[in-house]
Amino acid sequence: MPISSMLQISDQFDHYQIREHLAKGGMSDIYRAYDLLSGKEVVLKIPDRMSIGDPAQYERFQRELEVMRTLNHPAIQKGVGSGRFNNTPYLVTELVNGESLREIIRKNSPIAPEDSVQLISKIADGLSHCHDNDIIHRDLKPENILVSTDGQPVIIDFGLTLTKGSHRVTYANFSGAAGTPDYMAPEQIEGHRGDKRTDIYALGIILFELLSGRLPFGGDNNLAIMAQHLQGAIPRLDKEQKGISPQLASVIARCLQRNPNDRYANMQEMINELNNLDTVDISILDRATGAASAAPFWKKPVFIAVGSAVFIMLAIVFLAILLQHFHH
Repeated sequence: MPISSMLQISDQFDHYQIREHLAKGGMSDIYRAYDLLSGKEVVLKIPDRMSIGDPAQYERFQRELEVMRTLNHPAIQKGVGSGRFNNTPYLVTELVNGESLREIIRKNSPIAPEDSVQLISKIADGLSHCHDNDIIHRDLKPENILVSTDGQPVIIDFGLTLTKGSHRVTYANFSGAAGTPDYMAPEQIEGHRGDKRTDIYALGIILFELLSGRLPFGGDNNLAIMAQHLQGAIPRLDKEQKGISPQLASVIARCLQRNPNDRYANMQEMINELNNLDTVDISILDRATGAASAAPFWKKPVFIAVGSAVFIMLAIVFLAILLQHFHH
């Protein structure tokens, strides 16, 4: 039976034999495969049909491989290699035996605070290693975190990373609608490239979700969700969820500050507070969980641009009506 539009179980792709379709990403299919040369099981990432002809896809794979080979940490998936087969680029990574954090949240949330803190601390340590090497993940979400059978979280999918001196890579068939805004920081929504504090924001969202089984910001569509990230009140989890201390709620609230300058400056600061919750200052809760402190929505660049365009259009229509009136 076909496992995707491209490959079936037992098919051979280059020197890899397909054994299982693991997932479909935004622009790729991900397979568990057997390397006929090394005799090991690996993960193959192959672009879907819509993006095979896009030169940027190959560049993305090369960047992703370079990033994974730069990093050496138990919380970071290791890159094995890359190549081309029948003019199709592919990426090879280590196989992590376990399940995605998304599945764990779906089956087990809400997850006990001590277990959530332990898991997030390990992820934060991996991200701290990334940041120390000038690598920003920028697409952190439960789907991009695997948890091995021994409880070790492993961050995957470095295709959208920002590295020092890297340039923007545009994908011909990429649509913003292909992603999810649930974990996007306000600065990303406003079109900025982000920095290490962007990953801190996403990790705060994931911590909230582990503890509560839901997201802090929601809506009927992507635009509504993005508006909540920009203007919605940050939920105070200690008031909404039993067993959550004000100190732990404060850590989340600080991660979710709209202004990056108000978040933790780096992952190590966040780790230190998670490891010493009894010393966390909870005064941020009164400020952080009220109305958004960021600029009102009508002062946001995106709304200014849209408002200006609407005003110009209305002015043109009004002038047309006036000209028509004088003509008659």
